[in-house]
Amino acid sequence: MEIAEKKIEELEPSRVRMTLTVPARDVRAEYDAMMGEYAREARIDGFRKGHVPVSVLERKFGPSLKTEAMGRVIEKAVETGLKDAARQPLAYEPPALDGEPAFELDSDFMFSVTYDAYPSFDLPSLDGIEIEVPSVAIADEDIARELEDIRQRNAIVVDKDGPAETGDIVTANFVELAEDGSEVSDTARQDFSFELGKNLNIYKFDDEIVGLKAGDEKTFSKTFPADYEFSEYASKTVTIKVTVTKVKKQDLPDLDDELAQDVSEKYKTLEDLKAAVRTQLSESLEAKLRRTKENAIIDELLKRTKVSIPPSMLAAELAMRWESLKQQMGVDNDERLEMFLSLSGKTRDQLLQEWKPLAEKALSSRVLLDKLIEAGAYSATDEEVDAEIAKEATRTTMSPAEIKAEYEKHGTIEYIKDDIKSRKFFDAALSSATVKETAPVSYLDFMKKND
Repeated sequence: MEIAEKKIEELEPSRVRMTLTVPARDVRAEYDAMMGEYAREARIDGFRKGHVPVSVLERKFGPSLKTEAMGRVIEKAVETGLKDAARQPLAYEPPALDGEPAFELDSDFMFSVTYDAYPSFDLPSLDGIEIEVPSVAIADEDIARELEDIRQRNAIVVDKDGPAETGDIVTANFVELAEDGSEVSDTARQDFSFELGKNLNIYKFDDEIVGLKAGDEKTFSKTFPADYEFSEYASKTVTIKVTVTKVKKQDLPDLDDELAQDVSEKYKTLEDLKAAVRTQLSESLEAKLRRTKENAIIDELLKRTKVSIPPSMLAAELAMRWESLKQQMGVDNDERLEMFLSLSGKTRDQLLQEWKPLAEKALSSRVLLDKLIEAGAYSATDEEVDAEIAKEATRTTMSPAEIKAEYEKHGTIEYIKDDIKSRKFFDAALSSATVKETAPVSYLDFMKKND
């Protein structure tokens, strides 16, 4: 189809309006071709198939034929108009027709469509970048805390005859009671296990359970604050009956050479384990400091340009985060996740609104980084990919060949290449940037902070 005139307008945010004019002869030709199809296929009483006059079809179907012809003209014209367009529509949604254009069979037809396009922006300068990162060091207490976690992970859980204490594993049945002492429907739980002191139950009744033994029953009331995290209990007083069925304690191993050998055959002594723990913490710290520097560079560069994220791209990112949350929560449908959200007093729309600024910044950062990598012509060779896989293999029980086969099976080798190209860009940016250290921060506080 011929386009008599094409006009492209840039809109915000990252939207494009394309206005096309189709000459009258092409409009008429498309209509006549459509009517020829219908005349050959239509079945109307009194006429043999393939012999229905166009005039009969026009009398019978009238305006609907004109509407369909307009749709066909628009579809073909947009396809033609986009062939050489510098700004192509994103895949998230098709171009949308603006308004209700006038369509006449023997007149030029002008119409506009709008669509989201990949963000276009001026690349920021990489000169004079200054960033700040906290001063962080690994202390003896960090090593001790990690060793204690190792002890906890290697603990043996055994039955306990005495009363439950903080740190014990308790299994209990519980139910809410109404004022008349009857059980409240749908509140009973059987064989619920939890560690005392961590408040990993909806009522947070750990303190009330301390001192009970297996077989003990206790009824008590709890009043919850107005800002309680489970909104259905906020400012309410609830009576709960709890029956403890089991009490177990953790039998912690001594911090000695034997524990080190149990952790891995690589370690012969406790000092070997301590050295390995320090190395692991150092590697984690370096990785986190590197991410912090990279994020700071992107934040600085985002201040130097404007990356407008189109609505459909943002909507797709939010939808992906919603699906990810469903997987994390172990639910397979939207309704169930929305029910869980309601327990904390939130709706799906409220959560998506909370996510929007973070999602928009994440997309802006990703788009900017992609353009900077493209502008710098950074690449990843097959040898570099193999080296990266070999490094990964040292942290697993799989061989490099097995890991590579898995990546190839799932089509994710490109992710490794993207990581390599990204690292090369940041290596270059950091080599010319000024990095200043701020006030000291503890290892634990720094590692807990979200990137």
